[in-house]
Amino acid sequence: MNIGNFLDQILFTLESFFQEIGVYIGSLNFSKIGDILLYNQREPLLFSSGAFLFIFLLFMIGYYCLRNKVDKRLLFITLFSYYFFYKSSGFYFFLLFIVTVSDFYIAKRIANRQYAKLWLALSLLIDLGLLAYFKYTNFFVGMVAQMIGNNFQPWDIFLPVGISFYTFKTISYVVDVYRGKIQPMDKLLDYAFYVSFFPTLLAGPITRATDFGPQIRKPLHISREMFAWGVFFIITGLFKKAVISDYISQNFVDRIFDNPTLFSGGEVLLGLYGYCIQIYCDFSGYSDMAIGIALLLGFHFPQNFNAPYRSISITDFWRRWHISLSTWIRDYIYISLGGNRKGKVRQYINLIITMLLGGLWHGASLNFVAWGGMHGLALAVHKFFSQHIMHHDRNYVSRGIKKVLAVVLTFHFVCFTWIFFRQNTFAAGWTMIRQIFMNFHPELLLQFVNGYKYVLAFMVFGFVTHFLPDRWQEAIIGALKRSNVVVYAVLITAVIYIVIQVKSSTIQPFIYFQF
Repeated sequence: MNIGNFLDQILFTLESFFQEIGVYIGSLNFSKIGDILLYNQREPLLFSSGAFLFIFLLFMIGYYCLRNKVDKRLLFITLFSYYFFYKSSGFYFFLLFIVTVSDFYIAKRIANRQYAKLWLALSLLIDLGLLAYFKYTNFFVGMVAQMIGNNFQPWDIFLPVGISFYTFKTISYVVDVYRGKIQPMDKLLDYAFYVSFFPTLLAGPITRATDFGPQIRKPLHISREMFAWGVFFIITGLFKKAVISDYISQNFVDRIFDNPTLFSGGEVLLGLYGYCIQIYCDFSGYSDMAIGIALLLGFHFPQNFNAPYRSISITDFWRRWHISLSTWIRDYIYISLGGNRKGKVRQYINLIITMLLGGLWHGASLNFVAWGGMHGLALAVHKFFSQHIMHHDRNYVSRGIKKVLAVVLTFHFVCFTWIFFRQNTFAAGWTMIRQIFMNFHPELLLQFVNGYKYVLAFMVFGFVTHFLPDRWQEAIIGALKRSNVVVYAVLITAVIYIVIQVKSSTIQPFIYFQF
């Protein structure tokens, strides 16, 4: 393809995109603009939605105007963050206000070191109490009712989006003040800004005051490198979420998991592989967009995903998957239980307990608890095998064929546990496993591939890009740093156009919103 034809295709894409935008704007009923701006449970404000793009552009204008006025800029972002949360959870944004105000003043009391343990207990009671009520009431009441033989109908309790994420954020702040790692913030505005910062509010990453606090009042400076990384993360995140994840979910994965007996074992196995790439692209896509938006606002977030399916062990997997959560449960649950300081047996027990609680954090279901327990047991087994059988040190890395086998084994263990993570019941999970091992029927795979060729193409693309060397990403960033605003606009427009072509008629929320 010559450069002329390539440019013609780009121009055609841009023309088509703007035509669709024109049609969309023409179809809008501006008499109902209030319906767009007010909370709608069926249409939450997502990074991948057109409404967010429009609102975010307006936000950036205000943000730019206030770039040199620190207090006004922080207040502006905080108010926008509360509005962002309101658009996702309605008037339950008051919960965010309650935990913010209470933990701000409790942390100051803790810093005085008088009755510090009591103040810490009060903070945990408020934070975990709200989380337990909204997220776990039906789960625990249902278990009690089942044990005593009563028929329990779940109560209608709304689960506010993001409550698990901002609760963990406030807990880490108070505990770090208690441990003496940080001093409490002087201003309520600073703390409200930290807790509510909208890129991380609904589904992480779980930022900590030790990392984010020092950035709050720094002079606003967005370097060329930050801008390049920000655009890169937003583009890749949007593509992962709205193209790969949503497409294979709606057109393949959901069908397999909803009715596994209608498909052969080979098809079910491909559906399981599809869910692996779906959940990764969904959640890492959200994290990428959050990190990218933060960079465009002048803030740095630590990496949240690092090619987890390239892991050589289950321990390595949890160093790469949802890093902000895995390090959180390590620092605030595992270490609090004693970590590895009380002998090997206690270390293994602590690992299992930590992952059981991590599974429960993901959802009020025994399936999540079992998923966490399997990972905890696997971590303990790997620790024992690595340290006492193979005598590997902490820095040991497999090479050659051993590394390939280790990656394949780890990946398929993670795949197996995803079954119980995704399914609502153990029975449904075992049905999928029976289909894979008892009704594989490889002769049907060719027919299946022909019927789902676009789905499989997206799956292959997702896995291939996942395993690309890190230097390829660095090369892309280098090219973006040397580019101008026209290149950025073309890239973003092209991704948006692709999203429009493959999107469904209904908004697909992020998987981790339920947690």
